[in-house]
Amino acid sequence: MTFNEFKDRYDDEGSVVLLEGKRNVLEPDRDKLHELGRLLASTTEKMIFRSGNAPGSDELFAGGVASVAPDRMQVIVPYTGHRKKQNRDFDTVSLDDVNLSEEPEVVYQSKSNKKTEKHIDRYVAGDHNKFTVKAAYIIRDTVKVLGTEEVPPATFGIFYDDLKKPMSGGTGHTINVCRQNDIPTIDQSVWFEWL
Repeated sequence: MTFNEFKDRYDDEGSVVLLEGKRNVLEPDRDKLHELGRLLASTTEKMIFRSGNAPGSDELFAGGVASVAPDRMQVIVPYTGHRKKQNRDFDTVSLDDVNLSEEPEVVYQSKSNKKTEKHIDRYVAGDHNKFTVKAAYIIRDTVKVLGTEEVPPATFGIFYDDLKKPMSGGTGHTINVCRQNDIPTIDQSVWFEWL
């Protein structure tokens, strides 16, 4: 997919594009993430950009978007106040404000992450401790893709992945949820060519 094909297809009202990935970004790649966020925000008008407000990829992509169109950046956070200083007053949705018992598909698809599967139901039931908080991050990743009653689903995902160990961790979970729900994704092997 070329950059122009992407813009033509996804710069529509209601389009939500995920911009996220690994916390560890290779030093030569850091400027590219910021540059892509800036390019997307400066050459599109309608799409909304979404991330999870994590350090690394999320922060770099969001910084690029914020330099042009901070009003089109949305973050889904695992709890109120998560990395508040880095949030830059973006449109923020906290899991604390989502009634997860009313989101059975989010809960179900979050359980596909085997590392946190046993903690998901406990977290949803209100058992928030140092063990179940890990589930909040995976639920947050699922919400970024599926949305909620109040949050529209994603329509496309742009990721910075670890190409030596792809599809691992929270990034891998998010990409998997996209794929399970027929939401197209690309990683830097595609979007580096856009810069």
